[in-house]
Amino acid sequence: CPACPAAPLAFTMVQHTRVFKGNSMFWGNASLDGRLSHVLDGLNVTQVLPLEPPDAWARRQEDVTTYLLNFGNLVKLFDKERPLNYTQSLCCHLGCRLFPNGTSRSFYEVTLNKTAFLTFHVPNATWERRWPGEHPVAAFAERELMKYPITTQDLQYFLNTTCVNILRAQSAGTGKRSGRSRAPLVLGLILGSLSLLGLALGIFLCTGGSC
Repeated sequence: CPACPAAPLAFTMVQHTRVFKGNSMFWGNASLDGRLSHVLDGLNVTQVLPLEPPDAWARRQEDVTTYLLNFGNLVKLFDKERPLNYTQSLCCHLGCRLFPNGTSRSFYEVTLNKTAFLTFHVPNATWERRWPGEHPVAAFAERELMKYPITTQDLQYFLNTTCVNILRAQSAGTGKRSGRSRAPLVLGLILGSLSLLGLALGIFLCTGGSC
């Protein structure tokens, strides 16, 4: 609702990963204030809005592609050790909102097979299980994600600071310069991918066995 003064500005990202018989499929997108800014299709991520210069963006594309390739190879390895004959679908939904009074709210939610799985509590940089009842995979993934700075402090910084600064720049009419912030805009896509590592470990090592 761009015409509504009470509507918050928003930067959101959605990343989907589907795994079946050792093969991984990736897709998703990012939007800035209601405008499509990035598209993820397979191993290719495209910058729709010119938020980063071409040389910097080329490096981000390489980073994303490299990680997704590594993730796919990891899944293939797990599948050889413990084959799964059913589909696993993960969805990461993250971003931030800036309200007219200057306050902000950031979020990161993960679902597994369309059921709430994990939530990142941004103020404390902690992961929390959302799966109903006890679930060894959720517990294992939570422990793994809490081990690494990139999925705790770095993610908190991106959501609380970089993401909000992008919106502040957008609000001030300088959104095109937001790519100069300390962490690049596409870092959110990379962090979303990296967070899946802990989930993959839990899903493919714990399913059908003990963690």
